[in-house]
Amino acid sequence: MLRSRTCWLPTLRGWLVLLIPSAALLIFGFRNMGAFLTVNDPVPDGVIVVEGWSSDYALESVITEVRRNPHQMVYVVGGPLELGAPLSEYRSFAELGAATLVRMGLGTNQVQPVPTPNVHKDRTFTAAVTLKNWFSQHGTVPGNINLISVGAHSRRSRLLFEKAFGGGTRVGIIAVADRGYDTEHWWRSSQGVRMVSDELIAYCYARFLFSVPREQ
Repeated sequence: MLRSRTCWLPTLRGWLVLLIPSAALLIFGFRNMGAFLTVNDPVPDGVIVVEGWSSDYALESVITEVRRNPHQMVYVVGGPLELGAPLSEYRSFAELGAATLVRMGLGTNQVQPVPTPNVHKDRTFTAAVTLKNWFSQHGTVPGNINLISVGAHSRRSRLLFEKAFGGGTRVGIIAVADRGYDTEHWWRSSQGVRMVSDELIAYCYARFLFSVPREQ
């Protein structure tokens, strides 16, 4: 009823050989998590897309990109502003962001707001779908777009735009450094830890669990 078996276990030296490289890899991955999420990968001749709720310094980077290519159009997406909120006369973050870009120096013929529906989840994906539908209704869907996003939100934003637009459109990403924390040492501040960890969880959800709705 019983049988003896030999079980091989690492020695202390063996455990050290196994654990030290593993710990080094974990530390390396932890320290570079922010850089992984803050991806820069623009595509040539892409129309510019930005979310209207972005900070002024992110919108300033839109001005910089347009100055490099004055013929490029800018599309601003964003959901509705709450009734009674400051600046609610703009009705949506898309219109607010577009108005801000005009005040910063862009011509009204260079900026197109594309308001998105009021949703409580998958807002970035909904904004991408709304923009794609707007393109379809007003001509053709562009072959290249460059999405401007802030910090650790960048990689997830590009992924969701890719899912919304499908294989017919190349989605580039221009990441603006988040000024709310030290991006190279994000783990040294509560703001950095909160932002990077939240975005990592959200990116994993978008990559492995999120599926495009059938109606899309």
